[in-house]
Amino acid sequence: MARNQDHLTSLLLVEGNDDFHVIHSLCKQFTIPVRNLENPEGGIFSVVDCKGIDKLFEQIAVRFKSSQTISTIGVIIDADADLQSRWATLQDILKEIGFNLPKDFPNTGLVLQEGRLKVGVWIMPNNKLDGMLEDFISFLVPKDDKLLPIVHSTLGEIEKLQLNKYTPIHKSKAVIHSWLAWQEDPGTPMGLSITKRYLTTEEETCLLLIKWINELFNS
Repeated sequence: MARNQDHLTSLLLVEGNDDFHVIHSLCKQFTIPVRNLENPEGGIFSVVDCKGIDKLFEQIAVRFKSSQTISTIGVIIDADADLQSRWATLQDILKEIGFNLPKDFPNTGLVLQEGRLKVGVWIMPNNKLDGMLEDFISFLVPKDDKLLPIVHSTLGEIEKLQLNKYTPIHKSKAVIHSWLAWQEDPGTPMGLSITKRYLTTEEETCLLLIKWINELFNS
């Protein structure tokens, strides 16, 4: 029993399935041990798919308050159309738990400790811009890639004709999934595209995310 409780001391809460698999793939790439089906008794933290942003917000306080064993919680969310609004919501939640928060959100991600409790927050894509997971993934497309400019050009033509069904905030989804549809294995999911090395993990934002994960769970 004690062994299982040890594994439950650290959790990383994410919005959905895509985030879940992207984080697992990145951690595998950088040899960060994560508790999962392949490693049920090991790992320094577990990734939890919260099935949506509202449920994720609800779980932060619940996870901290409902267990004496949980001491560290990481949160990865999308900024979507308003990073400051997302940060304001998180501030309210974390202040209630007892964290003293900075006014401005750090560009390198947030890591705070109050007593035995530690919290970390990363706001996709890079803690500075509005956007989402797909914007982060677009940063990982190799700089010399020849297909991405064609994707942007094609979507631009579709928009000129007003044939696009996606909203402006979701254009990054259209971009990255179009790009993935043109790879060797068309339609490869984002997480697997990291494993297959369609994407680079040596990009600056990616390295900052890995540094944040290590600071939160490894230090």
